[in-house]
Amino acid sequence: MTAPPPDHEPDYRFTLANERTFLAWIRTALGLLAAGIAVRQFVPPFTVTGATSVLALACITLAATVAATSFPRWRRAQQAMRAGAPLPTSPMVAVLAAGVLMLAVLAAVLVIVG
Repeated sequence: MTAPPPDHEPDYRFTLANERTFLAWIRTALGLLAAGIAVRQFVPPFTVTGATSVLALACITLAATVAATSFPRWRRAQQAMRAGAPLPTSPMVAVLAAGVLMLAVLAAVLVIVG
């Protein structure tokens, strides 16, 4: 059995790039949160009862999911860089893409229905 590689400080450029990626995830979460609040406060009610609240809660739920997973993702990438290991993959890329797609489809259906 081989010993794990020693912990070493990665090139600061990679650390800063990892931090910028983390901050991009946080900005995305803040944008989704703002969208959810804006939908609830400023979008006139649709003909489907409660649809505005559902759309707003979907935005806010996706925002919370992105925010909750952004720090662990940053930490795993930082640990991998320190260990000289491959960067871990994250299912959040697919979750975010699918979530935004579902929000867009839901919004489009609500606009078409009225």
